[in-house]
Amino acid sequence: MKKTGKNAALAMLVLGCSCGGITSASAQAANVSGRLLLTGGVSQVEGAAGGGLSTWAVIGGYGTQNQIGGTGYYTKVTLDDFNLTSFGGAIGINNRVEFSVAQQKFDLEQVGAALGLGAGFTIDQTTYGAKLRLFGDAVLEQDSPLPQVSIGIQYKDNEQDALVKSLGADSGDGTDFYIAASKLYLGQSLLLNGAIRFTKANQFGILGFGSADDDYSAQFEGSFAYLLNPRLAIGGEVRTKPNNLAVAKEETAYSAFVAFAPTKNASLTLAYADLGNIVVGKQRGLYASLQFGF
Repeated sequence: MKKTGKNAALAMLVLGCSCGGITSASAQAANVSGRLLLTGGVSQVEGAAGGGLSTWAVIGGYGTQNQIGGTGYYTKVTLDDFNLTSFGGAIGINNRVEFSVAQQKFDLEQVGAALGLGAGFTIDQTTYGAKLRLFGDAVLEQDSPLPQVSIGIQYKDNEQDALVKSLGADSGDGTDFYIAASKLYLGQSLLLNGAIRFTKANQFGILGFGSADDDYSAQFEGSFAYLLNPRLAIGGEVRTKPNNLAVAKEETAYSAFVAFAPTKNASLTLAYADLGNIVVGKQRGLYASLQFGF
């Protein structure tokens, strides 16, 4: 394929960037769904627009300036000893503000039986998020060295409060704060992202928040995406985590992914995920996520 076509497709792949110059008149009139193919993007495991593990500065959905867009997703992560299911959605308003909600279900499988909780015992958590784009445009501002930058907040409510406290967590609910930057390099068909998250969450909040002696810590999230053709991208992610609990050592999480968009409104992401140690040892497995957007 021609390089210009590849670059244009990469621009459309950016998850939530403002593309007001390419919206149709009918979409502008309807105030919804002005973006083109592939701009719906991927949902992060906690519901915000981004990579599967990492948070990006982009705003979710297909809406551009003066429009509303949205996404819905379902993610399944099958690990050595556990299974994680996450589903939810996000609304993007005027390519400036994003609101998201997600439900995470962490199935303990046979580990639950060993702990006396019963095989298949599930730890449930709900995450409510909000993101604000501060400045920058990852697509349109190619002549600027500055990235697109956003700040965000995620409130997480773990329903197994007594269980996580018995493991040493200070609380069953907590709030994360983050700042994220996304930069697109059209000439190289490359998208780079980085974020700093201030958090007390143990294993993303699945094991509660903090411990008796721990406060917020700054954790790093990074990712890249490279476009192979207009519908197919590959990339990788890294996400560091706090290590608050004496009984459950935490390690950095990694993933390598392939994202495919067969239509404008649907995308499929497959990844190999290494979440590091979770209670009983290293946890690695297949990550699969299906998203629909408008």
